[in-house]
Amino acid sequence: MALVIAGILGTLWAWIVWIVIGGIAGAIADRLMQGNQLGIVGNIIVGILGGLLGGVILGLFGISVSGIFLTFVTALVGAIILLWIARAVTGGRGVSSRY
Repeated sequence: MALVIAGILGTLWAWIVWIVIGGIAGAIADRLMQGNQLGIVGNIIVGILGGLLGGVILGLFGISVSGIFLTFVTALVGAIILLWIARAVTGGRGVSSRY
């Protein structure tokens, strides 16, 4: 029973870390891309999706990331790429535009 609880708490902790890192990475990416401030939930979503995108891109090159700092850098770069793609697709309107 204790191992099950420890496993659940470990998984919960991992989700909390992903949310915090994603939120910070998304907020910084939004600022760097001169976006319209997506808000907390938007920053978390962009940061987490950016982390996934960055992980896929690094995986294509055979690079594995470990540690909180490199995970954050991966999420930040992925979030910037994601916002850049969104801006290119929407023609500057929408997610990351000040207009």
